[in-house]
Amino acid sequence: MASLPPYFCNMDKKELYAHRTIAEIVTEDISKAGIFKKYGLDFCCGGGRSIEEACMKKGIDMEALIRDLESEKSRSGGRPVRFKSWPVHLLVDYILEVHHNYVRENLPILKQFSAKVAKVHGHADPELIQIQQRVEEMATDLEMHMRKEEEILFPMIKKLSEQREVDAETLHLILHGPVPVMEAEHERVGDIIKEIRDLSHQFTPPGHACNTYKALYFKLEEFEDDLFQHIHLENNILFEKLREMAA
Repeated sequence: MASLPPYFCNMDKKELYAHRTIAEIVTEDISKAGIFKKYGLDFCCGGGRSIEEACMKKGIDMEALIRDLESEKSRSGGRPVRFKSWPVHLLVDYILEVHHNYVRENLPILKQFSAKVAKVHGHADPELIQIQQRVEEMATDLEMHMRKEEEILFPMIKKLSEQREVDAETLHLILHGPVPVMEAEHERVGDIIKEIRDLSHQFTPPGHACNTYKALYFKLEEFEDDLFQHIHLENNILFEKLREMAA
C-alpha cells in the first residue's frame, strides 16, 4: 500500500500535538524540556497551555516546534523516566535529594559570583547590579520556600502515602492550604529567573567578560534548567497526583 503524502503526515503530527499541553508532553518525557526552552516556552508554571495556544501567543512556527519534538524523540532513543508513574512518596524523595540539594549547593555560588561581577563590572554593565539584586531575592525566596516544603508539606504528603486508605480530611487540607501557596511561590521565583534571563541577554556574556562573568551566566542558565524541572515535578506531577487522589 502506498504511503501517505508528506502533507497528510504533517497534518497528522500537527493534530497529534496541537491540543496537548506543554506540561503533558514534558511529563511524558522530560528530555523534551530542552526543546520548549529553545523556543522560550514555559513548561512549568505556564505548562497548562496547549501547544497551539502557546505558539500563537508567541508567534512561533508550530510545525517547526513539532519537528524538533519528533527529532528529540528519535535522538534520545532510550525509554524516558516516567515520573508520573512514581508514587508520591518517591517523588518527594527525588525532589529533596536531587533538586533541593542542588539549590542548596548552588545558591551560595550564584550569590558569590553575582556580587563579585557586579562589583567589578557593574559600572560598565549596570544590569549586573540588578542581576545581583534578583539573585539575592531569589535565594531568600527559595530558602524559605524549601523550608516550608521540608517541614510542613512534604511530611504531610509522606504521612498520607503511608496510610492504607486515603485520609480525605488531610488530603483536603493539603490541597487547599500548602499547595496553592507553593504554586504561587513557584510562579514568583519563576518570574525572577525569567527577569534575570532578560537582563543577561539570554545568559550571553559580552566580549569583554572575564572568566567569573562567564561562569556566572553559565551557572545561572544551569540553575534555570534545574529550577524549571523542579517546579514542573511539583506543579504538574506531584500536585496533580494529589488532585487525582482527591477525585
